[in-house]
Amino acid sequence: MSDELNLTKGGAPHQEPKGKDDILTTAQGAPVADNQNWLSAGPRGPQLLEDHVAREKIFHFDHERIPERVVHARGYGIHGTFELKKAIPEYSHAAIFNNVGEKTPTFTRFSTVAGNKGSPDLARDVRGFATKFYTKEGNWDLVGNNIPVFFIQDAIKFPDLIHAAKPAPDRGFPQAQTAHDNFWDFISLSPESMHMVMWIMSDRTIPRSFRFMEGFGVHTFRLINAKGEAKFVKFHWKPKQGLQSVIWNEALKINGMDPDFHRRDMWDSIEAGDFPQWDLGIQVFDEEFAESFEFDVLDATKIIPEEQVPVEIIGTLTLDANVDNFFAETEQVAFCTQNIVPGMDFSEDPLLQGRNFSYLDTQLKRLGGPNFTHIPINAPKCPVHNFQQDGHMAMTNPKGRANYEPNSWSGDMDDNREPRGPRASAEHGFTSYEAPVTGPKVRVRSETFADHYSQARQFYISQTAIEQTHMGNALVFELSKVERMDIRKRMVSHLRHIDDGLAKVVADGIGLTEMPEKITAARKPIDDLPESPALSILKNGPDSFKGRKLGIYIAEGGDAAVVKALKDAAKGAGAMVEIIAPHVAGAKLSDGEMMEADQKIDGGPSVVYDAVALVMGEKAAENFGKDKPSIDFVNDAFAHAKFIAYVPETMALLEGAGVAKRMDDGFVELAKPDAAKDFISRCAKLRFWDREEVKKD
Repeated sequence: MSDELNLTKGGAPHQEPKGKDDILTTAQGAPVADNQNWLSAGPRGPQLLEDHVAREKIFHFDHERIPERVVHARGYGIHGTFELKKAIPEYSHAAIFNNVGEKTPTFTRFSTVAGNKGSPDLARDVRGFATKFYTKEGNWDLVGNNIPVFFIQDAIKFPDLIHAAKPAPDRGFPQAQTAHDNFWDFISLSPESMHMVMWIMSDRTIPRSFRFMEGFGVHTFRLINAKGEAKFVKFHWKPKQGLQSVIWNEALKINGMDPDFHRRDMWDSIEAGDFPQWDLGIQVFDEEFAESFEFDVLDATKIIPEEQVPVEIIGTLTLDANVDNFFAETEQVAFCTQNIVPGMDFSEDPLLQGRNFSYLDTQLKRLGGPNFTHIPINAPKCPVHNFQQDGHMAMTNPKGRANYEPNSWSGDMDDNREPRGPRASAEHGFTSYEAPVTGPKVRVRSETFADHYSQARQFYISQTAIEQTHMGNALVFELSKVERMDIRKRMVSHLRHIDDGLAKVVADGIGLTEMPEKITAARKPIDDLPESPALSILKNGPDSFKGRKLGIYIAEGGDAAVVKALKDAAKGAGAMVEIIAPHVAGAKLSDGEMMEADQKIDGGPSVVYDAVALVMGEKAAENFGKDKPSIDFVNDAFAHAKFIAYVPETMALLEGAGVAKRMDDGFVELAKPDAAKDFISRCAKLRFWDREEVKKD
């Protein structure tokens, strides 16, 4: 085996330096012995702040960009409310979890990860899903993603991951993409990333809307009840709107037509009063389960399948108010993973431990000083009492003489002076769970973190054939942009541990003449994990057209009654409707009335709608059967497996687009009185997937 593939216990390749000039050092010039693992108290113990190597690395990384966020720069925030539906005193004494019906104000920020603030919404990327709860006991920040796992196991590797994904430093591109050598070079040398690779190559990274994606807390946390008893917990957001993504070709065209597609969708939905909702669910388990589970619950590259630990729904988040000022709220909001309240605690997850250090440091750089909690969007809505004072941008300071504690000053200055100001409360204050911590100071990855392929395989086999095809296509596209053949081969070597059929599809797609050998696994993968239906988007889609958008393309002579029936049926199903016409002024329909258009045909392509309808007179259809934007409107709707309604008079347009002879059950003719209702009913499936070709292994 070459040095390049000689993997350390940390999952990274090890190569001995050839000379002193090849030795990695800190910024102070001190040689570094291990750049893969944060110093911890034992293999599974908490990370130690005395690790100057890791702290310097994270510190420098956190301060590399101003004022834009290093990651999650392109975000969109919405105010909302969390309502508790089920109290859980047996798990936690946190007030937010124990008063059924209580509504807690929230602010949620959705984001992409890799791109800058000007990048498009539909880049293939992980989506951030961060919610700030303004609870009665202080702010709780649940800072997660729309994917439940992550690329790395130890926070010391985060700068390397993001550097590899971001534009190359010598050329400044590509932007908001991972289809390049640097990213896949790093990933192919990091076996721990293989589970995440399956997720990011799935349709999860090209969601139809923020409204139609799940959210996850990613890490294992602890809940603590009034008796001081602790359980482990993972947090889940389940969208009441169902799951939905777009197709890759669709994403490319949407980015060209409307790079603000997700922002606009959320804004329009809120303004229309169609408030999206998510159920907050928890997976709760004890030490006994953690010991018996096939993988380590502290490993952020692993999930706990819902079939093993069901998700218990405890409350609902409703997003119902757009921001008043984007900069003051969405840009200045500061989320920190260490913001928890009494009744919660952290686990020893090494990635979480590193985030707890990094996020606070990041806010200092982005927002100018230690008083970022004085900014209204970050300020708690409960009383705040402490002796913190001064500093950059201080909006409030303690009153009176005493700015230290303990002190013996009192408000009335009498002889029986009582201590002035707030004091710690053992009864009501935050208390850490007394988890035992022992072990030598070491830089080593726990052996329980060494299985990098089993859950990646489980995710893949849990997808439908359509989803597996999309994943294969995504891998081929991404790796086809990689110039170095050795990196391509290395990735296929990893894929062979996940699924040989998938590896063959990718190998053929990127031009490999022979299959490479499987890369040596740090631990033998488990190849008989069962399918988990909860991991599939299509198995968890909606059962209605609610919250979706119908595009009706009208032209001269279109049947006014049919247009009205479509609008009524769509609105009755809770969907939005837009009218597209050859001219923005609209078109004169069969009743002689001019119907105003929302979009001109070349500014309202079918890619931005969930389903489309064609309603125009026969002569108009003949004319537009030769019109490129009109042909593209129909062709794209057909290619993207959308349901298409039409009146018989539009056959000339369908013929011009070349789909007339390929019409299938995804087409609905609007000739009968109830045809519009039938069409909208069919649209609940969102796509007519029978139209897509499934790649066979």
